[in-house]
Amino acid sequence: MSDKNRDSGVLLVEGTGSVRTVTMNRPDWMNAVNEELHSELADVWAGLRDDDEVGAVVLTGAGRAFSAGGDMDFLNRVSNDPDFRYRSMAEARRIVTELIAFPKPVIAAVNGPAVGLGCSLAVLSDVVFMSERTFMADPHVTLGLVAADGGALAWPLVMSMLRAKEYLLTGDRIDAATAERLGMANHVVPAEEVLPSAHALARRLADQPKQALRDTKRALNMHVTAAVGNVIDFAFAAEAETFALPTFREQLDSYTTDRNIGNSRAAASS
Repeated sequence: MSDKNRDSGVLLVEGTGSVRTVTMNRPDWMNAVNEELHSELADVWAGLRDDDEVGAVVLTGAGRAFSAGGDMDFLNRVSNDPDFRYRSMAEARRIVTELIAFPKPVIAAVNGPAVGLGCSLAVLSDVVFMSERTFMADPHVTLGLVAADGGALAWPLVMSMLRAKEYLLTGDRIDAATAERLGMANHVVPAEEVLPSAHALARRLADQPKQALRDTKRALNMHVTAAVGNVIDFAFAAEAETFALPTFREQLDSYTTDRNIGNSRAAASS
């Protein structure tokens, strides 16, 4: 199947003409990244890069979320299976490097919460439209993990180092207005305007002279590549180490227990 219209189930690539929409498609789980979606996010960019018809990409999430970050079952396997952990860290690195190296504009349409890896995908995009009703967050540290897959790599490039440290070390939520002020989002718009606004800009950018557009993006992203290159080896090695620690497993168990209690209470009251 070509990447022009691709459907893996968990990741959709759709569109006609010069714009493709890449949609994380696990709406019942707020587009939490499971094993399959993780692999798809690493693989999708090569096909879009090689398709000469594609001039720009819109990245979004199905339903009410952009992405809630790592799926709990996926994270549990990463923690408990050393071989799988090694493969997943290599794949996570590829998600970051493929997105940074992608030569065409990527417009993030942040329609709902963007958490963990979801937040990283947004911040590593080229332009971000964000719903006025949503938020970003990177809770790696609060879960006992090093914030390797975007937060520690990219946040200091879009905001001050002091702000990056505060939000990454606390895991606090960043509302839309604050995200725009910090430089994590270009435009905050009503929820119903997020996707149309992203598509309008994508069409405009796709109509720009191709070589001028791509080489300007490439020149700008040389700053990103250089900065990320200084950090990425340590960051992912350190994150892999923390995945294996009892601290993370305890935090994950606590989170899962709290979520199950909440679901049981909701079911009882329905």
